[in-house]
Amino acid sequence: MHTIKGMDVVSPQCLSRKTAALSLGLLLCLPLLLSAQDNKRGRKYTPPPPTSKITVTVTKATNGKPVENAGVVFHPIKNGKDEGNMELKTNEDGKAVIDVIPIGDTVRLQIIATGFQTYGADYLIDSETKDIEVKLLKPGRQYSIYEKHSNSQIGGQDETKPSDQSEQPH
Repeated sequence: MHTIKGMDVVSPQCLSRKTAALSLGLLLCLPLLLSAQDNKRGRKYTPPPPTSKITVTVTKATNGKPVENAGVVFHPIKNGKDEGNMELKTNEDGKAVIDVIPIGDTVRLQIIATGFQTYGADYLIDSETKDIEVKLLKPGRQYSIYEKHSNSQIGGQDETKPSDQSEQPH
């Protein structure tokens, strides 16, 4: 190494010796690096399972038009246990696409859209692609225990028997 006007300058001969020493050191360490890859220590890599591309199409049951911006919630179920959820929104064609559910798993599908009944069902994912079509219904009339229902004695006033307040418990 030489000093010129306060700066250290490395001569070409010195540089080539350092490069040769570094190259020799790497060549000597190469067998150790390669043998470390063969050892079975540490965590063994397992590739992720193959997944299915699931396409959910949401339409109106009344006219078949797509339902935009519906919430499509996927609940993957593994060994009978819910593994969390993933939610997507449908596009202008009423479609939501996901490709992270492993083949062989079951997915619980839930669809929530304003102005429609909530939909839910379980699907077995058994192929590389799965197309699911859902037709959403308008909400039905609420069930009331205070109204008479066909083939039922529960709720409302029984038409065959006159109302008697004394028979009811206080």
